[in-house]
This record gives sequence, C-alpha cells and structure tokens, in this order.
Amino acid sequence: MTIARFLPRAVLVVAAWTLPLAAAGISAEARRIHFGSLVLDGHVHVADRQFYHGGNMGDRLEGGQFDLPRAREGGVKAMFYTVFVTEEYYPPRYETKQVLRLIDTALKQLELNRATIELARNATGIERITARGKMAAVLDIEGSWDLDGDLGVLRDLYRLGVRVAMLPAHNWANNFADSCCAPPKWNGLNARGRAVVAEMNRLGMLINVSHASDATIEQAIEVSKDPIVATHHGLRSFNNIPRNLPDALAKKLAAKGGVIGFQIGNEFHNVRVYEYRKKATGKTFWDRSAIGKKEERLSIEEIDRIVAPQFPMMDCDAPDEIKLTPDGWVQVVERAIALVGEDHVALGTDIDGGPTLPRGMRDIRDLPLITDAMVRRGWSEVRIKKFLGGNLLRVFRQVTEK
Repeated sequence: MTIARFLPRAVLVVAAWTLPLAAAGISAEARRIHFGSLVLDGHVHVADRQFYHGGNMGDRLEGGQFDLPRAREGGVKAMFYTVFVTEEYYPPRYETKQVLRLIDTALKQLELNRATIELARNATGIERITARGKMAAVLDIEGSWDLDGDLGVLRDLYRLGVRVAMLPAHNWANNFADSCCAPPKWNGLNARGRAVVAEMNRLGMLINVSHASDATIEQAIEVSKDPIVATHHGLRSFNNIPRNLPDALAKKLAAKGGVIGFQIGNEFHNVRVYEYRKKATGKTFWDRSAIGKKEERLSIEEIDRIVAPQFPMMDCDAPDEIKLTPDGWVQVVERAIALVGEDHVALGTDIDGGPTLPRGMRDIRDLPLITDAMVRRGWSEVRIKKFLGGNLLRVFRQVTEK
C-alpha cells in the first residue's frame, strides 16, 4: 500500500546509475579502499518514504538523503534496510499492522528493483548477492513490532525475512523492555522481555538495543546467548544524552562480542548542534510526550496522514560553522576504538532518519568522505574495512548462521 496523495515531496527526477562522482574529491587511496570494501550500513531508513508518498527507491529522488542511485555512488554494497513504526501508531495499538504494511512496501520496492538489490537472510546471502554486483538488503525493524512482545508475531516476522529487530519501542514504553527516552516500567527487561531475547537467539535474529534504556541494554547483554548490536548510537562522553552509550556499557557490549554502529548525525556527538536543534524545535529530538490520548481515537488512515509529513526525515539545517567535519566525526569513532577496540565499531548512519550530516556531506553519496578522513588520520586499510562492514558482517554471521 502506498499513499502518494499525502504530500508531493517525493517528486521523482530522471534516474541514472552513474559512476561514483561523489568520490572525486577524495584521495586515490581512500577511493580504492572505500569502493573495494564491503560497505554495510547498519541503519538506513528506506520503505517509509515510499509507503507514505509513493515512488520508487530506484529512481533518483529530490530531497531526502537516500535512494539507490545515490547509495551506489556512495559505495554502499549492503544495508540494514530499516522500516520504522513511529509512536503515533502505538496508542491505538496499530503497531503490528503497521509493521506488516511497511514490510509489504519494502518487499514491493525490492521486487521493483530486483536487478539492483536483493533481500539477504544471512551473511552468506550478503556475500552471494554483493559478489553478483547487486546490493544486499537485510530487513530491520525500528520501533515496536508488538508492544506486548508476542512471540508468535516475532516468528511470523522472521518467516517474512526480518533478521534484525529492536527491543524497545523506539522512544516509547512497551510492555517488556524499557526505552532510553520514556519513564521506566520494568527497570530494564521483564520476564516477557527475557523470553523475547531467548526467542530471537533461537531464531537467529540480531538483537538491536539502540533506543533502549541503560538497564535494558545491560540486561540484554547478560541474558542473550548471542552478541547484540546498537546499530545507530553515540558515546555519552561526547554528548551526555540518554540515547548515547556510557563507557561502561560500551565495554560490556563489546566484551560479549557485540558491535556499536555510529550514527552519522551531529546531534549525537556534537553538543553545539544538539543544542541548536533543541532550541529550534523547543524540545529534545527524542521527545514523544505529546503523543497519546488523541491518537487512541483515530483510524489508521488518519494516523497515516499525521505521520506522512515526517518522511523523509531531514536534518536541522544547522550552520556549517558549528557542524563536525568528517575528521571530527571520525574522532568519535577513534574514542570508541580506544575504549572497546577496532573489532567492535561499525557504520550505522540513520540516513533519512533525520541526522544532521558532517560538514560537506549532502547525503549517502558522500560516505567516501568518511573513508578519506580515516585514511588522512592514519587508519590502516584493515581497520577501515572492519568499520565499513567487516565487523557487522561478522556478528550477523554469528547470529544468523549458527
């Protein structure tokens, strides 16, 4: 189902698969490494835009930060293909229906672009697909797939091809795992939450703790038999907000074999841009406190019309002079490497999820600028390739192919 009548934002222009011109400004060494690596982005918002506004992700789109032509220019070979159920669907309990509608859109988009991109269900699938020159898409759910954590729903989603799912309900309280950004109900996980973790382990689904509370993350690490991931995160030592990891939890996650994906936006790592956005909007970027009783009375189509203008989610238009440069953003990852080691860091951009990109970056086509900064700062080719996709692929293999 698409709802193209909502907004004209996703106007399409002529599509063309072009050479990676976005890499023209980087060094030859960075270009060689970047386009010779498995660039696996651990968090890319994809199907919501087409669900609400129609169109084809295979076309070059106006606005936003993602489409397949720009992803190809940016050297992306694989992605956690994220469908995002926003909080507006939770009060009337439409969350599971909305997950299914979004997956329907995602699978239709993959079919429309089957010559370019293909669904991957495990790490071997990613390798097989990318070896044929296509992009690999791993279905990933952000937000609630069921506020009650129904294990039957979880198994059905697995059958549909979902291989990554979030424990918390984004920035909202669910009935089994606390969020970072809502009042705690369970002080982490309750018995149902532990059952969800166990079932995801059994099925071979990767557990994502981004948006989880500190207690939820710590308990998930302890309970899970498999490594877990925080697909799009930051460090609290750079910006002391609940969406970021404290050092102690980063170490525990890594010690269990997990991986931290670093969100590409300034808001997570740069206090000046975080404060700029907060002042401009009058609230923190995770505030969902206005959602509640009003939504309980609405039909799902009415919720659709409320949510549609949010997509694609855009940056806060902060002035360049307060943004991190690509080098400044890489320094965040370097701090994490000093903390947990180079085997436990990854790329998780959150593209089209609203990040304010480092200075000079327009959208996903400019990812080579990050690799250029890494080369300039003396990173080895081995370390760069681990960060760009090797580490995340390793954990994904461990979970999905046991």
